[in-house]
Amino acid sequence: MAAPCGLERGRRPDQLHVPLLEKLRSKKQLDWGRAVIDFSHVRAARRGPKAGPARSAAQLQPLLDKIPPVAGRVGRPRRRPKDLPADRAYDHDKYRRLLRQRGIRPVIARRGEPHGTGLGVFRYVVERTIAWLHGFRRLRIRWEGSDDLREAFLGLAVCLITHRQVRRLC
Repeated sequence: MAAPCGLERGRRPDQLHVPLLEKLRSKKQLDWGRAVIDFSHVRAARRGPKAGPARSAAQLQPLLDKIPPVAGRVGRPRRRPKDLPADRAYDHDKYRRLLRQRGIRPVIARRGEPHGTGLGVFRYVVERTIAWLHGFRRLRIRWEGSDDLREAFLGLAVCLITHRQVRRLC
């Protein structure tokens, strides 16, 4: 059976994800104008090294560092979005500064303001994506004690979700 959209067997999730993103970008289905960030809580059957209170904002810098360059169109590959909408969990000046230093405009809901972040449809995108991830039974409850194994399952799920989007276009 041929690999979908030119992908080969035996690649790691991060090696699979970039060609899928490039395919989406070549079809003008990847918008680098904006990315959305959020976190989700997952019940854990075993306590791992990263278990404990939510540390969503502490993961912002490592997440930004992992954004791969995505080619697929003429010109230099983009490495970052123009805007980054986020919810109140990221309402802190140090995160706004971090984003601005990287040339990203922060669009972060403020704490203490009436409910309604003003992020509207952008919030839907991230909530829908988290729902897609939780659609994989293995990701609903954390069974692994190892962070590496958990991240590998997450990476594989992201590849499968992206592949579904590419398959609609191929």
